[in-house]
Amino acid sequence: MTVVGLGADGWAGLPDASRAALRAADILIGGPRQLDLLPPECAGQRVAWPSPLRPAVPGLLAAHAGRRIAVLASGDPMFYGIGRALAEEAGALRVLPHPSSVSYAAARLGWPLEDVEVVTLVGRPAARLAAALHDGRRLLVLSADATTPGVVAALLRDRGFGPSRMRVLEQLGGDRERTTAESTADDWPARQPPGDPLNIVAVECRRAPDALRLGAVPGLPDEAYEHDGQLTKRHIRAATLGVLAPAPGELLWDIGGGSGSIAVEWMRTHPSCRAVTVERDPARAERIRRNADRLGVPALRVVTGAAPAVLAELPPPTPCSSVAGSPRPASSTRAGRRCPAAGGWSPTP
Repeated sequence: MTVVGLGADGWAGLPDASRAALRAADILIGGPRQLDLLPPECAGQRVAWPSPLRPAVPGLLAAHAGRRIAVLASGDPMFYGIGRALAEEAGALRVLPHPSSVSYAAARLGWPLEDVEVVTLVGRPAARLAAALHDGRRLLVLSADATTPGVVAALLRDRGFGPSRMRVLEQLGGDRERTTAESTADDWPARQPPGDPLNIVAVECRRAPDALRLGAVPGLPDEAYEHDGQLTKRHIRAATLGVLAPAPGELLWDIGGGSGSIAVEWMRTHPSCRAVTVERDPARAERIRRNADRLGVPALRVVTGAAPAVLAELPPPTPCSSVAGSPRPASSTRAGRRCPAAGGWSPTP
């Protein structure tokens, strides 16, 4: 299998190796727009990706096993692309990348790419963008469709970043490439109707003077949370997360979630950190979900139910240690927050 990165410039922008792979393929798999960019000399059977795409990958590959397959991907297949799913299913791949939309955008804007944070909203909730909002940061947002710029502008306004500067770059690298005039998120609805669905949003973050400042480390202001009085206070929250010391990829169980503050701030420490919070009160469980969305971690899993009954169905959490490095005992309980031997310890007062 060969995975070929394709840009908005289509066949004309492909190097010889990519063209040769597409000509030689028995099966050409891609989105309808991508398949339409190929000339007749690519004579293989054309198969459009079904929707949703990810669950269809195993069956589609199995149906064409033993044949020469070329998969079309947007830009760099291994950067927020189909390359990840294909590598997980098929193992070794031959990947022929094209410059990504992020590379093109940074070049057009004159932004050093190492100083830019990339956030994808393709198949993901817009709320995840909130975790990246910090005064002075530059963001490149990968859009799901033509409505994404308006969604981004609305989220910026809602989170106190209305003065942020926005531009939309469309059809990068193609004949119809276009960059919109700069505007603030506050002004966006009146000035920017929906444009091309193939776009990326550039954001220079500017916090409104009266907006709450949210730092990058645990200990967010108490005012950042919606709560009914069940809230781990700021200084205790910071100390608790300091002891837990979350590392990338680790999973926390937060049992008796309350407002969800421990789990939310655990997940904000790194994009790959995960958490499950268990809360038996349905109203509080919904409140936790709202807090997670507002603070940029919509992937927080909220389980409505009582411990220990619901714990058997959860994925095992990361083992935790005390400050001295010795593992925690089989269970430790403190004010209703319990953690099994294999789980993250989250004490509250």
